[in-house]
Amino acid sequence: MSAPPRLPRLLAGIPADGSALTLGDHLGMHGALPEASGDQLRAVVEASGLRGRGGAGFPTSRKLASVAGARSMRTPVVVANGAEGEPASAKDRVLLCSNPHLALDGMAVAVAAVGARRAVLCLHEGTPVADTVVKALEERRVAGLDPVPVEVATVPARYVSSEESALVNWLSRGQALPTTRPPRPDQRGVDGRPTLVNNVETLAHLALIARYGPRWFAEAGTPAEPGSTLVTVQGAVDGPRVLEIETGTLLPDVMQMCGDLTEPVTGYLVGGYFGGWMTPQAVTNLPLSHAGLTAVGGALGAGVLLAMPASVCPLRETARVLRWLAEQSAGQCGPCRFGLPAISDAFDALVRGQLNQSGRTRLRRWIGDVQGRGACHHPDGTARFVSSALSVFGGEVDKHAHGRCGAPSSRRTVCPLPGQPTYAGAGR
Repeated sequence: MSAPPRLPRLLAGIPADGSALTLGDHLGMHGALPEASGDQLRAVVEASGLRGRGGAGFPTSRKLASVAGARSMRTPVVVANGAEGEPASAKDRVLLCSNPHLALDGMAVAVAAVGARRAVLCLHEGTPVADTVVKALEERRVAGLDPVPVEVATVPARYVSSEESALVNWLSRGQALPTTRPPRPDQRGVDGRPTLVNNVETLAHLALIARYGPRWFAEAGTPAEPGSTLVTVQGAVDGPRVLEIETGTLLPDVMQMCGDLTEPVTGYLVGGYFGGWMTPQAVTNLPLSHAGLTAVGGALGAGVLLAMPASVCPLRETARVLRWLAEQSAGQCGPCRFGLPAISDAFDALVRGQLNQSGRTRLRRWIGDVQGRGACHHPDGTARFVSSALSVFGGEVDKHAHGRCGAPSSRRTVCPLPGQPTYAGAGR
């Protein structure tokens, strides 16, 4: 089989009608997975330079090596994270709905690479993805493709449920709550076994690397971060969409792929609700890579790009998301139980013009107080989100302090939240 083009790779050949590639379509495009030993697979992945696509960007080969190295004690488990907790992201949903066999192939590669005897695909309860995945698994069962059958586990549809330690906790004890680390899942995960937890996009890349090799993989992207990545673009564009881009692509170039902006933009949310806001000037030459964003204090996160329309109040939108994040916490420690609700209350008061200078100073102090003190990283991500809003939209903060708002529409919403409508049309 010839290798896929430079782009698209993960989304190559997907039907225009939104249906999923069948197993026959998938094998006709890529052929069967080649036979290889665990040592060979781990070496190929290490040579590829693949980094996780779930948010943290951790080198995939290091996870594989750690889990494989612990298998002499207990048989490993492979967990595919398809529980897309980031409301502003649709990349995993699009991948699983359009190309499920590529992600499932990746699970098979991971199983062979670490010597696992159990494989679990985690999805949020109620997700429409489940029907597509179940159908694909039945196709594979009939074809006898997977020596280790894939189980599907549904977890509560909450933001923190998709964190890797929460998935392990759910599969082990039925509690979808993050746990303190160490130990990490690769050391002691599901039922105390070394566990590889990878995002489904990461696993889909594994399936392609196993077929076409590390040299092909590195033809796209940057030398430090090769390959392609999926991003979700929305806001002041013609409809939300998922794009496959080369890592390191400049943010303005990605926006250009969506056509002209529908209206002027006051800021960009990069990385999702655990990412941060950036000014239009700051993203002019911004490469979408972990290194590029880290250099400016940002994070690629779930690959979300949201262009804030000038007709929408960015502070009101930040307040909406902040309230939701405070309600989505595990409630296991002080920063989440008390800190985040207090920060949310203060930010609501700021939006209403009821927070004086001392109150704003107190709000910034509280944001600093919750960072690095939680049982998980939920307070850290929330703090980064709100502090970046105060910085990027400082002019709007001053206006609200005097009872004014610079946005002509107070009713429009563009930041997606579960169960809440998003009105992304032209402001009136």
